[in-house]
Amino acid sequence: MHRDSVPRLSGTVVAKQAAVIVVGIVLAGVMIMLGWWQLQVYRESGDQAAQERINQPALELAEVAPAGADAGESFGRTVRLTGTYDSSRQVLVPDAVDDDVYRVVTAFVQDSGDAVAVVRGTYRGDPAAVPEPPSGHLTQQGVLMPNEGTDDRPVGPGQLSSVRISVLAQEWPWPLVSGFVTLDEADTTPGLEYRAPAMPREGGALRNGAYAVQWWVFAAFAVGLGLKMAHDFGREARLQTAEPTAATEPTTEADPAVEPQTGEDAGTDPAQKVRQP
Repeated sequence: MHRDSVPRLSGTVVAKQAAVIVVGIVLAGVMIMLGWWQLQVYRESGDQAAQERINQPALELAEVAPAGADAGESFGRTVRLTGTYDSSRQVLVPDAVDDDVYRVVTAFVQDSGDAVAVVRGTYRGDPAAVPEPPSGHLTQQGVLMPNEGTDDRPVGPGQLSSVRISVLAQEWPWPLVSGFVTLDEADTTPGLEYRAPAMPREGGALRNGAYAVQWWVFAAFAVGLGLKMAHDFGREARLQTAEPTAATEPTTEADPAVEPQTGEDAGTDPAQKVRQP
């Protein structure tokens, strides 16, 4: 079929097509926004759950997370630890954004004989001038955090790119707790700055997460439906335009009174055929 033979759509049909597509896009935009809102509710509910977990009464670290045990249920909880610092076992963890800021991680030997890595605070300045930890037997309180992942950033001597217990266990002589403790603001070492820990995110209300996905599926459906309706409008209009044209085209039918000639009769004059004896 030549391009010129395809019926052109009227302005009314084109307007209807554009209208349904626009409506579909607008509805999809609204649904996407509703999905983002539900996702935000999901995240906020997770943050709230994590904060509520921290605000629960402090646990004794030696009881809930002994060395070698899985402390998964205690991560994100406030814990209390009693013992002494060993300043000879200390590493600095450079900040991921500002290389002049370090988390100061020092070994804390508990009365049980197990040790735990403690983030005493953050320090800005010369790594050699980090304030010493408190001396003597004392009790500290902070949030138990899970082991951090591998970070390939290059670091200097006496530094780690992240708090990884598996690395510290090779350097420190005690059995180590499977996580580390970030001290509360009240227990942060003088001369260091307190920084709230990146709390383990709790799962938000599953219902809100499901609603977010549901809204986005509806958004995709709205766009698809608008495109399909626009296509159907155009197809129907072309069919309606083509039907009258097909009805007016002349048709050629064979005359039943004239028999087709075959074989020897083909090409023979009918008058000659009558005169033959």
